[in-house]
Amino acid sequence: MLNQPLWRLVRQVANVVAATVVVLVVLVLCAAGFHQLPALGRALDPGHGAWLSAAGGQLPSAQKLTLPGLTAPASVSFDSHGIVSIDAASETDVMVALGYTHASQRLTQMDTERRMAEGTLAALDGPSAVPSDEFELRLGLRRTADQEWAELPKTGAEAQLLTSYAQGVNDYLAQVRRSGHWPAKFALTGVYPADWTPADSLAIQGALAQELDFSTAPLDNAVLVRSLGLARTSSWFGSAAAGQSAPLDSGPYRDLGVAPISTSMTPSAPAPKHKGRSPRHNSPRTPKQPIPAPGTATLPSAAIATAAEAVLAQTSTLPDNQLYRYPGGDAWAANGQKVPGGGAMLAGDPLLPQTLPSAWFEVALSAPGYDVAGVGIPGLPGILIGHNQAIAWSLSGTGSQQVLYYAERTASSRPGEYFWHGRWRTMHQFRYTIEVRGQASRQLTVQSTVHGPVLADVGGQAISADWMGNVASPNLTVLQQLSTARNFKQFTAALAGWKAPAQTFVYADSRGNIGAIAAGYYPVAGHGAPWLPLAGTGPDDVAGVIPYQAVPQTYDPRSHLIVAASQRPVTAAYPYYFGTGSVDPGYRASRELAFLTHRSHLNVSAFAALQTSEVDELAERLVPRVRAMLARAQLTPMQQQAADLLKGWDYSMDQNSTAAAIWWMLWSKYLAATFMPWWQSGHVPTSLDPDGLAVTTSQFGLDRALEGWTLTGPANPAFSPPGRPPGTAASVLKTAFATAVAALHAKLGGSPSSWTWGKLQAAKIPSLLSATGLGYGPVQSGGDPWTVNVASGQPVATAGPSWRMIVRWTGPPGRRRLVATGSYPGGQSENPASPWYQNLIVGWSAGNYPALPSAGPAPAQRPAGRQGTPGQIPAGTGGQIRWEMVP
Repeated sequence: MLNQPLWRLVRQVANVVAATVVVLVVLVLCAAGFHQLPALGRALDPGHGAWLSAAGGQLPSAQKLTLPGLTAPASVSFDSHGIVSIDAASETDVMVALGYTHASQRLTQMDTERRMAEGTLAALDGPSAVPSDEFELRLGLRRTADQEWAELPKTGAEAQLLTSYAQGVNDYLAQVRRSGHWPAKFALTGVYPADWTPADSLAIQGALAQELDFSTAPLDNAVLVRSLGLARTSSWFGSAAAGQSAPLDSGPYRDLGVAPISTSMTPSAPAPKHKGRSPRHNSPRTPKQPIPAPGTATLPSAAIATAAEAVLAQTSTLPDNQLYRYPGGDAWAANGQKVPGGGAMLAGDPLLPQTLPSAWFEVALSAPGYDVAGVGIPGLPGILIGHNQAIAWSLSGTGSQQVLYYAERTASSRPGEYFWHGRWRTMHQFRYTIEVRGQASRQLTVQSTVHGPVLADVGGQAISADWMGNVASPNLTVLQQLSTARNFKQFTAALAGWKAPAQTFVYADSRGNIGAIAAGYYPVAGHGAPWLPLAGTGPDDVAGVIPYQAVPQTYDPRSHLIVAASQRPVTAAYPYYFGTGSVDPGYRASRELAFLTHRSHLNVSAFAALQTSEVDELAERLVPRVRAMLARAQLTPMQQQAADLLKGWDYSMDQNSTAAAIWWMLWSKYLAATFMPWWQSGHVPTSLDPDGLAVTTSQFGLDRALEGWTLTGPANPAFSPPGRPPGTAASVLKTAFATAVAALHAKLGGSPSSWTWGKLQAAKIPSLLSATGLGYGPVQSGGDPWTVNVASGQPVATAGPSWRMIVRWTGPPGRRRLVATGSYPGGQSENPASPWYQNLIVGWSAGNYPALPSAGPAPAQRPAGRQGTPGQIPAGTGGQIRWEMVP
């Protein structure tokens, strides 16, 4: 056996060799330029560009660092897989160290994200990023961030945390400027990061809110209403059917009127204005004034539909992480008799686009009175999902609507004006210069009304957006308070300040309690139908938000279970408009609730099995009915073979399952056979927004509608489109099945027994640089958009569980032991030359759950392998790499 010094030397040499090999790959990929990067040019010269990424790809070495922002010594420890523990003398020193550490591992990601949020991405990525810059400058994340920073008391806790974090990032930037060891993207483009500011972090906070709750659904609905009619659109894209949504909060509910909108970072401050807008009214809503039912709403005019199309043309070009396009996430908790020996358990797996590097950074933070571990976002100080010694929490989407669109009344004879509350008003204007790498700069003028920024103005019809993400939200203060909370009262008190993105926070604690609250601002329109663009003349304005006391919430339910999977969290009896629920069909929530309900002894292994489950709830509901319909049909031999393979299926979308492949192709063709004739007859402009307008399996409103008709309404008129013979569910399904079998045979060949789901679907984790060679996959995979182990984006899934966490307290009251595990598909470093670039993917794919790091004055030895089986903490220890930081 090699002695330890020799083994370390061998490992260091191997790392350098591996880094050099990866750099050569990067050079080959970059030689002719790709996507955002130009051809290498001078970067091929030794001492420049990509050559320097080899140095960045080496693992950190133990050393003493001088950081001007510290007030006392601090330590940063890396385990053998790059997971970080930070220990410092105060929370502000922790944030200095965290800023430095984030920048050392994710500088390219951080700079790209802030540029995206602030509308300056084209200066780095060139002309391809101009549409993104134009949209973000219109929406105004940077305007909101600047106002938030201006309003923060500079001696307050949040301002100090932001300042300290920025200091740490800038300490690293100063070091890189001295060494010249820039990440490859900066060296290749010749565009380098500016110093980090507190407003940059607040802009990234806004970008996260945008990704999690900025939706264009009302605009899609306006286009669909013009093409399909009001009745069909409201029926096919309405709220989830009663009894299928697995509500988080089933009532009883209270109508508490509306709460005023606070636009200040101080929650108790009055709220007379939105940023950059005219004064707005927060007039009381008549408590019993109903929102018009979808079937009775006013038909949008052709001009409004055209303006809506113009906005959709903008948003459809944006990357996936700039809009709310995925079904939020999953989180659940159990306690009492459900958990052997008492205590409480929590699981969470937020759903996001999966990328290299990941959106997440795993870390443990420790200072006197502050000890928290989990994942955060590079660019933001603190932990977003995680635990301390007393509580744990995770997040899920709320299925709500956070943005209202307004059709502004304008006139060609009065440019720059709009009509509101009986008179013409002047729009606010913001002028920007967009720098474009390699081209001349562009000029952009943004107009804003009392409702918010104007996103499009076509033929005198303007559309503006009133988005709760453009309201100042002290999220970092809230997260720090969550990190130090010790009970549900403190937890919910902290979340009263959370405004955007609206998220369901699921909770468990060391005393055996569980709870959840859907925190955030939910706008209440004074009049009109918010699922369509509202009139901008005044009566339809936002009257306020749902009071915090009335938002969906629960604590220690009698079932001893809480499930939040982005489903509609309330029943039809809820007294407030909460959105149409068209984003998520509730299939995952129903599966999770059924799984947890039918098990009396829940443990970490059971939670892990549920998180990795690939059972399709919709298939379980419908396949028995499908088989009965097919049994009455005349089938060809090949069709009969395919139908027979559905017998005895366990409804798991396992990559090796033949039944899964047949089911998926059948459902896709069944949707198309039912709805495409209507789309073609109505000339739906699907190219404007394929995610929101096309007939696909991810159009969850259509999934729910077709499910309901198949089970209880087989003679629904939808099966008899114009120009076609009258049909039924059975006749359309038979045609779809024949089409599906023919398509599978054409694509895969052979007999039905050889058709497997993995041959139709692959999973891929792309590089943020959009370079194929720097991503992971594609590889055959299981799951689908409705399984708990989500795979979203067929035929190549690029979105799914971005982080899996399970926390459990075991043992008798007063002596309970914390067990916390977590994993994500990626690595801690963004550098493709680093051994920590994608080293965690294999273990995550296998369903392994390594222990979360623990923070403290003397970081404990943690598992070296980061492997293991579900519910088990790997044995063994690994060496630590530590930075000692001094002021």
